[in-house]
Amino acid sequence: MPAATHSFTVEALKGQAVTKQLKETVNELQDRIGKRIFEKALRGGEVSPADMLEEQDKVLLKRRVFALKRSTLPPIVTHNMADDSNDPILGQIRRLQLFNHPADRVKVIFHPEFLNANNPLLGLDYEEFVRGCHLGVFPSYYEPWGYTPAECTVMGVPSITTNLSGFGCFMDENIENSDDYGIYIVDRRMKSVEESIQQLSDQMLRFCQKSRRQRINQRNRTERLSDLLDWKRMGLEYIKARQLALRRAYPDSFQDDEDDYGIETPVKIPKPLSAPGSPRMRESLRKEDAQDEEDDYPFPIIVRRKGSTTREEELLRDGEFDALTALNKEQRKQTIERQ
Repeated sequence: MPAATHSFTVEALKGQAVTKQLKETVNELQDRIGKRIFEKALRGGEVSPADMLEEQDKVLLKRRVFALKRSTLPPIVTHNMADDSNDPILGQIRRLQLFNHPADRVKVIFHPEFLNANNPLLGLDYEEFVRGCHLGVFPSYYEPWGYTPAECTVMGVPSITTNLSGFGCFMDENIENSDDYGIYIVDRRMKSVEESIQQLSDQMLRFCQKSRRQRINQRNRTERLSDLLDWKRMGLEYIKARQLALRRAYPDSFQDDEDDYGIETPVKIPKPLSAPGSPRMRESLRKEDAQDEEDDYPFPIIVRRKGSTTREEELLRDGEFDALTALNKEQRKQTIERQ
C-alpha cells in the first residue's frame, strides 16, 4: 500500500545487510565443505561430518549469527513515514497490537512502496512477489472490478474476493463451485459483518488445513482459469456493453431488437472432475471401500474405465472454456430440435 515516506529505516537497512552477510558466509562455507569432502573422498579416506567445519569457520559463523540478534522487536514498517501518527494502516496495526512479538501468530511487514527489482530491501518484481504467495486476500466492500485477484488467478495463486466486487460476481456467474478452483467468494451482500468475517476466517482456515499436494492441485486449477480473463474474451464484453448503450440511446438506428443482441445463456464451468491420482488413492480405489475414501478426500474422485473420457471432459481438462461453451450450446440446440 503506497504512502508518503522519507527514507528507509535504519533497522530495515541493518537487517538487510546482516542477512546478506550471513547468506554470503553460508555460501562460502558450502564451497569450502564441498572441496574438503571431494579431497577426502578422492584420497579414499572416511568422510566424517565432524571434520567438515574448521575452527575459523565456526568462529565466522558465530559472528554472523550474533550480528542477527537484537534487543528490540523487529520493525513492522520498512520506511520512515511522513505522517506516522495518522497513517490508517499503522493505526490498525497498533490497535490490534501486532508488533511482531515472538508469540504472535501473525507477523507484519508494511512496505509502503510499489515493488521493484532494484529495491535494496525487497528486490522483487510484482509478478515474482505474487507467484511466491500462497493466498491472496482481498475482501473488498466495493470494487468495480478488482485487478489484484485477477492477477493472482492468472499466476495460479488462489484468492479470496467478495460478491460486491466485479471479479467476484464474474467468477460466481461463470464457475459452478469456485472454491474448488481456488476462488473463494465472501458473501458481503446478504450477510452481516460478523457473518462475513466468520466466513472469511473459515475459508482461510480450510486453505491452511490443505496438504501440500492439495494446494498444488488447486494452484493448477486456478491457473487454468486464466483463459476466462484473456483480453480476447473480456474485450468482447466491452464491445457488447458499447453496442447495448448505443441501442438504448438510439433505438431507431438499429433494425433488430435489443433482446436479440448479445443475450446468451451463461454456461458455468462445472466442478473439477477429479484430483490427479496418487499412490494412496490408486491403492484405495482397488479396495471395496473406495467410496469411503472419496468422502474423506476433499476433492471428488470419479472412477472411469479406460477410453471413456467424453469431449466435455477433455475440453475442461485442457482449459478450453470457449469451446466447451460452444459445445454445450450446440447440444442444447440439438435437444430443442428433437423436442
